[in-house]
Amino acid sequence: MKMTATQFRGGAPSTGLRNRTSDYNSVTKKDRVYSLRQTEAKFVALSNRKDLSNASAVGGSNLSSKHRSQYSRLVTHRRRTRFPVVANQLSSEFGVGCSEVEEKVILKEMHAPLTADRDEPELSDIPIPEAYSPNVKRELLMLSLPAIVGQAIDPIAMLMETAYIGRLGSVELASAGVSMNIFNYISKLFNIPLLSVATSFVAEDIAKSASKASTIENAYEDITNGKSVPAERKQLSSVSTALLLALGIGMFEALALSLGSGLFLNMMGISSNSPMHIPAKRFLIIRAFGAPAVVASLALQGVFRGFKDTTTPVLCLGIGNLLAAFLLPTLIYYFRLGVTGAAMSTVISQYTVTFLMIWFLNKKAVLLPPKMGSLQFGGYIKSGGFLLGRTLAVLTTMTLGTSMAARQGPVAMAAHQICIQVWLAVSLLTDALATSGQALIASYSSKGEYKIVKEITDFMLKIGLFIGVSLAVILGASFGSIATLFTKDAAVLEILRSGVLFVSASQPLTSLAYVFDGLHYGVSDFAYAARAMMVVGAISSVFLLYAPSVIGLSGVWLGLTLFMGLRAVAGFVRLLSKSGPWWFLHRDTETSQLVTS
Repeated sequence: MKMTATQFRGGAPSTGLRNRTSDYNSVTKKDRVYSLRQTEAKFVALSNRKDLSNASAVGGSNLSSKHRSQYSRLVTHRRRTRFPVVANQLSSEFGVGCSEVEEKVILKEMHAPLTADRDEPELSDIPIPEAYSPNVKRELLMLSLPAIVGQAIDPIAMLMETAYIGRLGSVELASAGVSMNIFNYISKLFNIPLLSVATSFVAEDIAKSASKASTIENAYEDITNGKSVPAERKQLSSVSTALLLALGIGMFEALALSLGSGLFLNMMGISSNSPMHIPAKRFLIIRAFGAPAVVASLALQGVFRGFKDTTTPVLCLGIGNLLAAFLLPTLIYYFRLGVTGAAMSTVISQYTVTFLMIWFLNKKAVLLPPKMGSLQFGGYIKSGGFLLGRTLAVLTTMTLGTSMAARQGPVAMAAHQICIQVWLAVSLLTDALATSGQALIASYSSKGEYKIVKEITDFMLKIGLFIGVSLAVILGASFGSIATLFTKDAAVLEILRSGVLFVSASQPLTSLAYVFDGLHYGVSDFAYAARAMMVVGAISSVFLLYAPSVIGLSGVWLGLTLFMGLRAVAGFVRLLSKSGPWWFLHRDTETSQLVTS
């Protein structure tokens, strides 16, 4: 500990202190205040350490009684409104072992105006408060509620688009469904890793810079004599890296989707002789122009989640999708553009959302880095590489299911498209809980607050299961009525009756699968998430390849249910491991925090 207010003579100080009289004589008044506040922060940080005894903090140091009193009163006054202070004795690292230490009290020049005519209590007289424990349940819910709305906006917009296209006919609905799945496969192949990594990296950056920001704030109080200083935008390399990666990935996806549209449709089983080929290709090429906006939008959502801001994305998504709600019927029916008008409406709304998010983020953070060397490409590529493999396994399995449904014919494909959209729309609501929990876990785990992380984990699993069961009951009772909103085709409705069990019964498993994803991303366990998903995807894909040929469309839905169930099992198995990143769940969290502090 540096004592800027003292000068040592005669005798050798104890371990950890060096005789540097000349250095300290040149310290300015502001530097002394700054160092003193750092000392106070150390006192408070050590107050909750279990290895401290019960004497007074200042009394434990072998300073003279006169100057000990002055130091105690000064600290109590300057920080009285900031925290309840400490009554524990510091460990030996703060002791001065020499009995001949003589202090040259530079603090006198500040002591008089601060303590005159004040009757301040001694540090040892103030009771020890309990360790600070934030209400993480409330914090999680307050983050999740706007996130749920944000997660619901995009699926609702997709359902609205599906409903408008479905009224054009089963061929148009089936062709648009195939194109949507191709677009989602290519765009989300990179988008989801970027979204997940950005959320964790930005949350960790903010948590690690919290103490630095607090120190700067204290310094500003001295420099400005207590006057307020406007908050500056944060310079976070994780933000700049995410935006630059989103730009490059988006341009690549646009070219791949537009130039390879015919190839992708053939891979999905839609040959040039199919009645779905021409409308599907036209729809896919137009949607390709929106790929940069989609990638940037998801990356920006990850950045905002890292800031623990789930409200701003909701506002932007709401404005963009309200615009789409106006454009869809206008372009599809009034201008008679059909599925082409639907694709154009979606692209316009996507760019609107992205530009709004960039405008809001520019108020929080500096978008471009001061130099290219500060970018975190290495960290993003390493963690994103694992998630790229994971996302590839997810999208391959989902796309295989769509491909097998398409081979059943236009009517079966139309029924599958309605089922899959409803299934994803309601199950992604749980993803809002998962992403909010991810941001909190990344923040608290980077600080070593394992007790709080354990509390968040327990709460997320309980509420995730509750949401899944509730959705299963609601959908089981109402899916027949919901299906009529998308089509009036009797043949399609007949097939949809058999899809009720798939959509409703799989919700608890799906909810838990999403929650486990958020938990593992929060502790940056990207490697396990990738390997487990590859195994789960391989097993489910084998089932999907053979089951539809035996039991038809029901085989597709059973394969997807198996996929979500195995995801949930893999997530639970990881939490049971005592050697992985969840080791603290199986130990005393108080001891764990002392070891890591």
